[in-house]
Amino acid sequence: MSTEIAIPKEVILNKIYEFRGKKVMLASDLAELYEVETKRINEQVKRNINRFPERYMFKLTADEHQSLRSQNATLKRGEHSKYTPYAFTEHGILMLSSVLKSERADKINMLIIDTFVELHEMLLTHKDLLLKMEEMEKKISGQDMKIGQIFNYLKQFIKEQETPREPIGFKPKKKDK
Repeated sequence: MSTEIAIPKEVILNKIYEFRGKKVMLASDLAELYEVETKRINEQVKRNINRFPERYMFKLTADEHQSLRSQNATLKRGEHSKYTPYAFTEHGILMLSSVLKSERADKINMLIIDTFVELHEMLLTHKDLLLKMEEMEKKISGQDMKIGQIFNYLKQFIKEQETPREPIGFKPKKKDK
């Protein structure tokens, strides 16, 4: 009997980092979600290295690892290895479930992929909004001068209304006294 796994999307989102312009998850975070040891993931990757080209998985550099460690200043002792970890892209995570071969890995991967899909959709929505705002900005840019002209015409019109005009029409002659 299969049971559903309930992990809030926020938990998964908090484990997604960006390195080298790619959204990735670290082997240690995936191991935590899969409820396996990180060394098991590393072993499976090494045994199946041909399934993990660099576009699917890469090892963080020492600088990237240090950057990650400094972002998480309150790390518990032993929580993050002193060795540079593997970082898996969305496709690498899919491939990882095929080499781990466990029901939990499959279910967790579905949750992770759903989260990545939602992330892509949010980014596209924000991109669409940004493009619409830029379109509006282009339409209204240069309108300041036109609006200023309209205000000048209105001011001139109001001044003309306020200055007394000579009456039009028949004017009786003034009588000399």
